[in-house]
Amino acid sequence: MAEKKFKAYLLVNRVVSNTSSAIELYSKSLIGERIENKVQYSFVEALYLIKRGKMKLLKDNKKISADAFMAVAEKKERNFFAKFSVYENLKNSGYIVKTALKFGADFRVYDKGKKPGEVHARWIVFPVYETDKLTWHEFSAKNRVAHSTKKNLLIAIVDSEGDVIYYEVKWLRP
Repeated sequence: MAEKKFKAYLLVNRVVSNTSSAIELYSKSLIGERIENKVQYSFVEALYLIKRGKMKLLKDNKKISADAFMAVAEKKERNFFAKFSVYENLKNSGYIVKTALKFGADFRVYDKGKKPGEVHARWIVFPVYETDKLTWHEFSAKNRVAHSTKKNLLIAIVDSEGDVIYYEVKWLRP
């Protein structure tokens, strides 16, 4: 039997669902953030679920397609395509990916099979386009954020087709 899509609603800068299906999916996948009897999604999480056929997104009770939502998200969030490409790549590889705004990064990523609350994330991730320039000062700042949060830095470089290459940066004490 095909799994039914759950309804979610686009608000100003987030997506929210109060369905039992959303709560059940959160319990299994940890996608989103559970807040009482709702699940709140970042734009990348919502687009991922829409593209996977799990979520039906509505605004003013009208369905929003994945392409239309992508256009909205790209206007509201800087580097959205890069962020989404990295999120999708990591999720499809079996990692748990959570937002990391409080750490000053885009994502925090947990080793496969590890869950937030049980262990700390292994990496903080900064998606960048292959055409972006990163100064040594910017690189150093990202590395400092990773070190201060006791995580490894993962720079995710995204090309125009959405393919991702990762560079991991670790501190080394000789």
